[in-house]
Amino acid sequence: MPRSLKTAEIEKNSHLDYFNIAVSVDCVIFGYDNKELKVLLIKSDLEEFTGLWSLLGDLVRLDEDIESAPYRVLKERTGLDDVYLDQVYTFGDLGRHPSGRVITTAYYSLIDIKHQLKLTHNELHWHKVNDIRKLAFDHKNILDRSLERLREQVMEHPIIFNLLPEKFSLRELQDLYQAILGVNLDRRNFRKKIAHKDWLLDLDEMENDVPHRPGKLYKAKTQFRKNPGKRKTNRAEARSLID
Repeated sequence: MPRSLKTAEIEKNSHLDYFNIAVSVDCVIFGYDNKELKVLLIKSDLEEFTGLWSLLGDLVRLDEDIESAPYRVLKERTGLDDVYLDQVYTFGDLGRHPSGRVITTAYYSLIDIKHQLKLTHNELHWHKVNDIRKLAFDHKNILDRSLERLREQVMEHPIIFNLLPEKFSLRELQDLYQAILGVNLDRRNFRKKIAHKDWLLDLDEMENDVPHRPGKLYKAKTQFRKNPGKRKTNRAEARSLID
């Protein structure tokens, strides 16, 4: 005797609470300035979080898929529409949103801090990552997880060159890595690791007007300044820079 099947409507009616869970996205946008890693934050517009900053986020609309939502949020809040976003993690702790059950997926990106950002109804500012102690919702946890992901990826993937000028010295590149990793790196070991990656072009030029001994100038190979691609992350390699 064939098994009777229930309809989708019956399934929904028997699990109404399960179909009343909201889905959102949050964007963790990192930038780099004056040897410091920064993140883009906006003032929370919820009374429960008065005075607190939050990441850029929104509920996923009924007519959009989750992969499109973070790009829409970024476009609406900042005007940016040419940024690659990498998925980090999905957060679904109970009580993470005062309005009800909301499950959010976080995405992160690295952009040139000199981008002209579109200011929306709330304040939109760059904040030093190291100065952030508390954010609205569970956004401090989301920021920390995204920073952890970034640190895992920086040595395996050539993802950070858009944070630098077109021409840069190895000193400037090391400063950037140190800001992201939060550690001081051995100069010779760092340069040896970078050389093995074959990411850079030697421009046969030297720095000008610098307060230290001028260094050679390099630039990232063309394929690494746009759409750097994704490969399996090697956590040990990123950590090996500080050993």
